[in-house]
Amino acid sequence: MSESLSAIAKMIDHSLLHPTLTDQDLIAGCQLARKYDVASVCIKPYAVPLAKEQLQGSDVFVSVVIGFPSGSHKIEIKVKEAEMALDDGAAELDMVLNIGKALSRDWEYLRREIKAVNDVAVRRNALLKVIFETDYIAQDELRIQLCHLCSELAVAFVKTSTGYNYVRQPDGQMTYAGASDHVIQLMRRECPPSVQVKAAGRVKTLDDVLRVRSLGATRVGATTTAEILEEAKRRGFKD
Repeated sequence: MSESLSAIAKMIDHSLLHPTLTDQDLIAGCQLARKYDVASVCIKPYAVPLAKEQLQGSDVFVSVVIGFPSGSHKIEIKVKEAEMALDDGAAELDMVLNIGKALSRDWEYLRREIKAVNDVAVRRNALLKVIFETDYIAQDELRIQLCHLCSELAVAFVKTSTGYNYVRQPDGQMTYAGASDHVIQLMRRECPPSVQVKAAGRVKTLDDVLRVRSLGATRVGATTTAEILEEAKRRGFKD
């Protein structure tokens, strides 16, 4: 039996987050997402109305980043940003949690932050994806605690990375691991089935998508959407 092309497409949040993207780039990205019928476009807060207009009449949702990419905004700002994005037509929220508070093990603060934004999402029938930024939160102990907290608060997704926060390596180079096998497996193991896993950061090829899916991820963030799905077609994936 051949693989389903639409099943792969509906795993993809097409990422339109680079700071240099112009309005024309964003429009082209939305049209690409519409052509391939992906799950959503993941877009900057100011561009939600533009994306909503471009995707009108399609089955592609608008995802919006909250507290992106540092996670350092005050809780009240994240809540307001979420409310405004939903007012503008977003259906999904990708929120970077407060990384410094996670490293400080301030679980009460993080509980208040995640609950406040998730309450907005639930009230508005939207989905919240909580971004851990696992290159910064590198200790498994902290990742596990965050999975348990997100599970307790019943968020829709836990997510690995933004893809925009780089860590200095011993050789001085700035890079990131992103959606590593280890992190995805940990997230899937430590969360109940009701909390899905989104893999983002270094998911660039069809084989990457198939690999993270086999580890338990049900959604991916990608900029190379066309390349992934055209490769799927070449391999005989059918609608």
